[in-house]
Amino acid sequence: MFGAVVNPISTVSSSASANQMATISVRNNLVLVSSSQCGHALQFLFSNYKFRTRQVFLGTWNGRRGGFPLNRGFRVFCQSKTEEMQIRRYSPFLESAFLDRNGAFVSGEWHAVPDIWRSSAERYGDHVALTDPYHDPPSSMTYKQLEEEILDFAEGLRVVGVKPEEKIALFADNSCRWLVADQGIMATGAINVVRGSRSSVEELLQIYDHSESVALAVDSPELFNRIAEAFSSKVVMKFVILLWGDKSSLASGGKIPVFNYREILDLGRESRKSAHDFNDARQQYVHEAINSDDIATLVYTSGTTGNPKGVMLTHRNLLHQIKNLWDVVPAEVGDRFLSMLPPWHAYERACEYFIFTYGIEQVYTTVRNLKDDLRHYQPNYIISVPLVYETLYSGIQKQISTSSAARKFIALTFIRISLAYMEFKRIYEGTYLTRNQKQPSYLASVYDWLWARIVAAILWPLHMLGKKLVYSKIHSAIGISKAGISGGGSLPPHVDKFFEAIGVKVQNGYGLTETSPVIAARRPNCNVLGSVGSPIRHTEFKVVESETGEVLLPGSTGIVKVRGPQVMKGYYKNSRKIFRT
Repeated sequence: MFGAVVNPISTVSSSASANQMATISVRNNLVLVSSSQCGHALQFLFSNYKFRTRQVFLGTWNGRRGGFPLNRGFRVFCQSKTEEMQIRRYSPFLESAFLDRNGAFVSGEWHAVPDIWRSSAERYGDHVALTDPYHDPPSSMTYKQLEEEILDFAEGLRVVGVKPEEKIALFADNSCRWLVADQGIMATGAINVVRGSRSSVEELLQIYDHSESVALAVDSPELFNRIAEAFSSKVVMKFVILLWGDKSSLASGGKIPVFNYREILDLGRESRKSAHDFNDARQQYVHEAINSDDIATLVYTSGTTGNPKGVMLTHRNLLHQIKNLWDVVPAEVGDRFLSMLPPWHAYERACEYFIFTYGIEQVYTTVRNLKDDLRHYQPNYIISVPLVYETLYSGIQKQISTSSAARKFIALTFIRISLAYMEFKRIYEGTYLTRNQKQPSYLASVYDWLWARIVAAILWPLHMLGKKLVYSKIHSAIGISKAGISGGGSLPPHVDKFFEAIGVKVQNGYGLTETSPVIAARRPNCNVLGSVGSPIRHTEFKVVESETGEVLLPGSTGIVKVRGPQVMKGYYKNSRKIFRT
């Protein structure tokens, strides 16, 4: 769950027909090379190939030369002279450097999640993308370095035999290497199957087996040693990748090849260098771009209905989140984001992908280090679950309660005044939510508005004094200068009201793993307490009666129905199953 089931402010945003791009239809495959250049360019690069092309329409936009096929569904491909061929599926925008040396064309429109990295590297190259202080070794990467590492990891996977549409299990916790592995797997056209390292052996085995994974990337030697015996006797593994730690700490894995993270990078780096050597005897490939409707990841969720189900999320699903969260989190280059949630949760994952398209620095932290890191890094944003905000609230209350009697009295008095001020402010601004479906009379509404305005005006100077004397010290301790985004459960009203009173903006939202996950969220300029905000763009959202399907009035309890491009492709091996939460 992304948030509490609270009736949204509005039920429908823009039409789902907006899935089609403004200038380029997502249903057409883009031409990678023009017909006039294909033979010369690719024959020079791949001397062992012969090529087939079809006529294309050439054009220029945004200062870039490109082409469209005159027939629907066109894809340029190369055919080996030998019978032995391998498909090389690739992220067209991320790996355009591999294909555009001799006039090939790459679209400026994203079609796969890994496409975002080249755009970000070009825009924010030397800006810090990742800071990971708690792993050994500590890591810090710029956007350009991150793009290169993802490319190397993806190519390393190809070298060790990963093929398009194969499933690679990624059982690991939040870190910079998790992100590189996740995006490297996607960039090959393979599908990652994600779960955290703290899951039980039985659960990890069931997920690996049900997903038909063929290889495994693990967080640490400790995790591998814990699952090795059960896995070696019951499933097939082509290889294992160790993201952190030393291979010498591993228990015997039998005949299964084991690579550490650096070995995969080195293999990929060498292969990429060879790919640019025109005299190198190249392996035969059929080049095929990742399609937006290809499955990007399998996320297993138990929901409330029995055995874990594999949610199939496509590149289109995740790209919808990347492209449409900008009015929820209006980030700017150089903003800092504190990351602490498991990345295999769709909520954390979609938010991470999104923030990297805006040049934000992501700093990894842990529950143990959260308090110190809030003070040290002073993040602009934190994206977390309600429990974290409850913990911060409890910590602030404890700090106040252990102060001297005078300080405690002053702080609690100002907080009470600010809570009352914000309550009256919501009334006269028209953002006060109630479950009472009976509309008040016009005169009663005018009276309430006038009374709230007068009282708020009286309380305002005291509220501002509280900000200067009390709340400024809280702000310096926790940072969060722009917003805390809350999801994954119901945000307690007293916590919501407290942070509003002291001037820390918390935006609540709602969603499901099955919807990639965000359906609705509160906006910075419409942050209505007690709600989960309004639907994000291209999303239809309504609350209906469970038996009749009749649309319910605001304040009613019912079944949420959602339609939009973020809705999953289905459940793996159970595509007909209807999901309920």
